[in-house]
Amino acid sequence: MPDKFEPIFTITPATANALMRIEAVKQVFASLPLTPQMLAHLHETARLFSTHYSTMIEGNRLTQEQVANVIEKGQHFPGRERDQSEVKGYYAALDEVEHIAKRGNPITEATIQKLHALVVGGGITQVKPTPYRDGQNVIRDSRSQGIVYMPPEAKDVPGLMKQLVAWISRKDDLPIPVRAGLAHYQFATIHPYYDGNGRTARLLTTLILHLNSYGLKGLYALEEYYARNLNAYYEALTVGSSHNYYLGRAEADVTKWIVYFIEGMAEAFEKVRDQAQREQTRGRKDQSYLLRTLDVKQRKVLELFQDTQKIGSKDVAALFGYAPRTASLLCHKWVNAGFFEIASESKKTRSYKLVKVYEAMLHEH
Repeated sequence: MPDKFEPIFTITPATANALMRIEAVKQVFASLPLTPQMLAHLHETARLFSTHYSTMIEGNRLTQEQVANVIEKGQHFPGRERDQSEVKGYYAALDEVEHIAKRGNPITEATIQKLHALVVGGGITQVKPTPYRDGQNVIRDSRSQGIVYMPPEAKDVPGLMKQLVAWISRKDDLPIPVRAGLAHYQFATIHPYYDGNGRTARLLTTLILHLNSYGLKGLYALEEYYARNLNAYYEALTVGSSHNYYLGRAEADVTKWIVYFIEGMAEAFEKVRDQAQREQTRGRKDQSYLLRTLDVKQRKVLELFQDTQKIGSKDVAALFGYAPRTASLLCHKWVNAGFFEIASESKKTRSYKLVKVYEAMLHEH
């Protein structure tokens, strides 16, 4: 087993270009005046896409419409119980990824183990982190049943996972998209579980991106890019001179995978940008002039008013990860700025609502 995880790769001109495309989308997207309704619609669409395509990669037979019906309506499809369980599990794990990212918690082995538990838990949210496999597993060709890849022995898995988690948290100049792609590759290489490795690898990738300002408000679905050409996905992951982890896979050059991954991320980002720009043109009334009067935090806090007319400073604290006093001061500042008005004068349970012009904008259809 290597002493530490040190991936071998090269940033090719194509990868460098794709990285610049990703950064360009980040800049444009940050200034798009999207309404909370648009954000909510695009966000839910992306989550359903991610769930559909990530489970489809693993052989799930539910259509995109059926996935939506399982998640949104609790619909049952006889004979597809396992498929439904996979869909519910992945959706629950995506929810956990967003909660972790909002809290800004660092990635630990327990984090990854919980994501895996959710993936295989069929939508049950109260799960215990799952331990790593205790025996050998192999990946076989579905048609010939020949061995495609033999992961490391179970005794080496804990050490390799510890190395990976330490590497993910390392502070250096490596671009975050590249770090996310390499983490995906290494997790799939270690294959720490008997089942659910691919789905957990994709969730880990998403979590790394969300924690490091590459979340695009949760509106993209990298899984669609993989699913569109599964052969290219698996081929990009297959590196080294042997199917055995100990005979070259651990020291292989993974440039091919990085080229594939970063190009896919650039495509996914550009698709979200284009979709968001189209959404802007829909609706009866152009409200972009009002949204441009708000700063980034004010735009973000509009999300809290999706299902309620009143919020408290504790809601603002939870949204931004602020201390209670900091959140209270921010709410007071917004009252003075004509963005909030006090809905309840009780100091203990003081609540705030939007001033009429922004409340009207929020509920304009």
